[in-house]
Amino acid sequence: MKKVFFRRRREGRTDYKARRGFLTSGKPRIVIRKTNRYIIAQIIKSEEARDFIVVGVNSKELSKFGWKNSFKNVPAAYLTGLLIGKKASEKGIKEIILDIGLQRSTKGSRIYSVLKGAIDAGLSVEYSKEILPEEKRITGIHINEEIEKEVKRIKEKIIG
Repeated sequence: MKKVFFRRRREGRTDYKARRGFLTSGKPRIVIRKTNRYIIAQIIKSEEARDFIVVGVNSKELSKFGWKNSFKNVPAAYLTGLLIGKKASEKGIKEIILDIGLQRSTKGSRIYSVLKGAIDAGLSVEYSKEILPEEKRITGIHINEEIEKEVKRIKEKIIG
């Protein structure tokens, strides 16, 4: 007899083994998702297997700080991580767990750029230093030198 998995597992939307680990840890988790245009980061607390969004940030919010470039590149992801880290610190969150869902884990990707931003904003996360992107990519110098200046300017605005 063939076993029928849960609907969300069949649809490729939930890894229940990882979810159980998140729930049993009792710590809030940072959920990072990529769309075709934006980076979305949320800090979620779980109570009795129900999820509550404590803080949410979309990379489009960077336009409020004067960001005029792509909202989906590595520097934008880093600034999004800084922004969510700052907002989480204001809410009293100090320690989080990374939740990338069913996305492929690639060294130096935008997901880990968001994580680096959250760490630089003061959040504590367990991670391996090898997975974070290089400083050149975070500052945007690999794109052009104007973006590097803009990243520094917006970083100062966010951190304050």
